[in-house]
Amino acid sequence: MIELKNLRKVFYEGSPYEKEAIKSINLRVNEGDFITIIGSNGSGKTTLFNLIAGTFLPTNGRIYVNDRDVTEQDEYKRACYIGRIYQNPLLGTASGMTVEENVALAMRKGLRGLAISLNKELREEIRDKLKLLGMNLENRLKEPVSLLSGGQRQALTLLMAILSKPLLLLLDEHTAALDPRNAKIVLDLTRRFIEENKLTALMVTHNMLQAIELGNRLLMMDEGEIILDVSGDEKKSLTVEKLVEKFHSIRRHSIESDEVLLVE
Repeated sequence: MIELKNLRKVFYEGSPYEKEAIKSINLRVNEGDFITIIGSNGSGKTTLFNLIAGTFLPTNGRIYVNDRDVTEQDEYKRACYIGRIYQNPLLGTASGMTVEENVALAMRKGLRGLAISLNKELREEIRDKLKLLGMNLENRLKEPVSLLSGGQRQALTLLMAILSKPLLLLLDEHTAALDPRNAKIVLDLTRRFIEENKLTALMVTHNMLQAIELGNRLLMMDEGEIILDVSGDEKKSLTVEKLVEKFHSIRRHSIESDEVLLVE
């Protein structure tokens, strides 16, 4: 479904500040894969997402979606089939619009005359969708999204991403800015929505337990490379200790960042 061939990204090329952020990555993402990605800060996780989403153009390599080369395609065009949720809950919704208007936009991409389209039938459909979140948002349809908490906004962002029916969902540490209670709620919703809708998803996390417990496949990145790719029974048998051992056996040194060792 998604294929990266010899993908490479160099920032400030030819200058004293040159930085090779992604080093010739080859990756195939199959339809229905739910892949968790771990790695310390600076390992290239977010840069990889930016390349897939079209935020950055690669220095070398190609990106294919369903065998179609999209390497040069603009980010806004990829947004039609690639959903992305960021760490910051404020980035996924339109603050000045109401809850129902945000959901309607996700359900009816590109539709003009939004106010006219919000008829009784659509409002009932929106209310039913919001009930899935278990946050009472179905009774706050006309409130501006700016009045919602961070957890509520992130849950709403997740729902909107699902309703837009993306070919690929990118989750960029989407629970990291939330308190533990809301993080668990959003993570549980993530698992449920991906499974029920049979979505293809990539999820960056600093939490090793999350990476092990969620999804069917796990990638570990370090210094711009994918150094570990496990799935099936091998992934099911993983523990945090085994992951640390695998890193050490591949890189021949310890994991320096405490952040990647978070287990709660």
